Amino acid sequence: MIPRRRIPARSTPAWTLARAPSLLVAGLVLATLSATVQRPVAAQVPTPASILGFVPGTDRELANWSEMTTYYSALARASNRVVLDTLGSTTDGRPFVMLTVTSPDNHDRIDELHDIQMRLADPRGITGPREAARLVAQGRTVVLITHGIHATEVGSAQSAANLAYRLASSNDPVVREILDNVILLQIPSLNPDGMEWVVDWYRRWVGTEYEAAPLPWLYHRYVGHDNNRDWYAFTQAETQLTIEKAHNAWHPQIVHDIHQMGGGGARIFFPPYIEPWDPNIDPGLTTAVNQLGTYMAAELTAGGKSGVVVQAIYDAYTPARAYQHYHAGARILSETASADLATPVEVDRDDLGGGRGYDAASRSWNYPWPWEGGRWGLPDIVDYMESGAMALLTHAARNRSYWLQNFLEIGERAITVADGTPEAWVIAADPGARPAIDYALRILAMGDVEVHRAEAPFTVDGNRYPAGTWVIPMRQPYASFVQTLLERQVYPDLREYPGGPPRRPYDVTAHTLPLLFGFEAEPVYSPLGVALSDPIDPPALDFRLPPELTGDDAPRVAIYKGHQEPMEAGWTRWVFDQHGLAYDTLHDATVRAGDLNARYDVILLQDQSPASISQGFAAGRLPDRYVGGLGDAGLRALRDFVRNGGRLVAIEEATDLAIDLFDLGISNAVERMPTNDFYIPGSLLGVELEDGLFARGLETEGAGWFWRSSRAFDVRDPTARVLARYG
Repeated sequence: MIPRRRIPARSTPAWTLARAPSLLVAGLVLATLSATVQRPVAAQVPTPASILGFVPGTDRELANWSEMTTYYSALARASNRVVLDTLGSTTDGRPFVMLTVTSPDNHDRIDELHDIQMRLADPRGITGPREAARLVAQGRTVVLITHGIHATEVGSAQSAANLAYRLASSNDPVVREILDNVILLQIPSLNPDGMEWVVDWYRRWVGTEYEAAPLPWLYHRYVGHDNNRDWYAFTQAETQLTIEKAHNAWHPQIVHDIHQMGGGGARIFFPPYIEPWDPNIDPGLTTAVNQLGTYMAAELTAGGKSGVVVQAIYDAYTPARAYQHYHAGARILSETASADLATPVEVDRDDLGGGRGYDAASRSWNYPWPWEGGRWGLPDIVDYMESGAMALLTHAARNRSYWLQNFLEIGERAITVADGTPEAWVIAADPGARPAIDYALRILAMGDVEVHRAEAPFTVDGNRYPAGTWVIPMRQPYASFVQTLLERQVYPDLREYPGGPPRRPYDVTAHTLPLLFGFEAEPVYSPLGVALSDPIDPPALDFRLPPELTGDDAPRVAIYKGHQEPMEAGWTRWVFDQHGLAYDTLHDATVRAGDLNARYDVILLQDQSPASISQGFAAGRLPDRYVGGLGDAGLRALRDFVRNGGRLVAIEEATDLAIDLFDLGISNAVERMPTNDFYIPGSLLGVELEDGLFARGLETEGAGWFWRSSRAFDVRDPTARVLARYG
């Protein structure tokens, strides 16, 4: 961890002085969030401070989601440049909203401009070059800006209000140019639930010794920080709403995803990304991303902002983070250096480190003006973010014709099958793999992919397929999404230096749906010659639990939840909730009390280190109720639970705890091996499963297992049952 000195707080937290104004307004606007807020002709546009009680981006001041939606409602009522829509509800029932910001004239023509955008997105309906040129000339650059997907990256959602106000109220020529040429879709928080929790937690402790202490639970009920890995699986409510009602509803040319990163290096990152890029991404998008990110970096540098880095740290390999790269949209990730939530810090120059592709202490071509260290706080974070967003919007406005023409050409290339690429993908309607196929088809259909069924038997590339076979033609706008999800990835052999060790991937390296779910998909390279059905709607999912997991005789399951909760615990809860599996949440105190067999048959320990489970947060890190872990008493209780017939399931790092607790005749075979010699990035591994209840519904040979840990076991006890082997 980079050493940073927190700057002392004021004696009286300023947010306590600002609650009354927002509470007065909240009661007046609550009803407006249930439907579209209509635009008035004109009115006095309220500043964020007039409703929140402070300017977003002030040290030690944060607005929560309830207060921000109050502000956006007031803004939309007062400005004829802004429409506020509630797209749906979050996982925990809060309003999930989007602002549409553009000129009044564009709002008056919004249906016409939307039709132009949809026609450019699918060139199959364009009659020829003359119509294409007319659509490009008449259209607008559509930009989607998303804020606050990670709730502890607090600056992103706070900056949203400042940006919206600036565009709604300013008559600056640059703003007018943006409004005339751009339709901005602004989602001010992709995780409103987490924003509410993090802000309320920070307020509770600001001005105390626990100021900026970590939140002792996940900041999304199910996925925590993993919500930005959901852009091809579409598991969460917030992802689904964004895909359906922003991405697919408008197909933006540019998507700006505003994040924060660690505070010990550059002040902000923009693309270009480092290698690798997924080869399925259109080259026109790669060049568009590169030039736009470089332009944004140049604008911030020209504006006097040091510490801007490009082509570092982040790659562009997986659709898990970049839905738009497979839908003709340029993903512009920005990552701004963090403080301690809203608490400013002092960073010494000598403590600055670096990252992949740059050294924060040295000047280089992609980091031309190193930050010298010093004070860094929420005002700086929000300023850098807003400056980046304005640079992006300015480029989108001034280069409107380029963005629309490039968008059109990407679509034209997509509907023209290139040499060496499939004419279609086919999936046999295998009854045994029906749930897996339905899930994959649902992903493709939600991703705006046209999926059909063959209406008669057909033969292609020497293979015979029955009627009812699923067919995904590749002459469609989002064929690259199909290709990247159905083919097997071959991650490039990148080295730290020629002849050196492999360069560790930034993130996941594979995402093949047939391997993940267990079904066969085949590319075909010749014309199909068979009639196809109309495109299907996303199929409904029908998961049925084995009878032994339901009813009075079902095992009594508990999922352990300490205060250092890993994301895997949330994902496990999601799986259980999706399938209707009953479980209890097991806290430290309950474990320490013992007598676990009276209540449970199975206890699950998630991917946590033994120290995290047994010790938790150290005293003084958080208030007393959140420190400590199972302790000796809890470990004894787990040991007694197993000895008395209970079943303990330990996942990934938690297996080290199980090995320590019990004489299993098993050891971690790679425990002392350097990580450079043995590590598994996010990969799909071939797995052989022991036949039986454990493998019900799965292929026992050749199953795909996604893993991003680094575990291997030496099994010395000949009586031990090995349920799964990989390699």
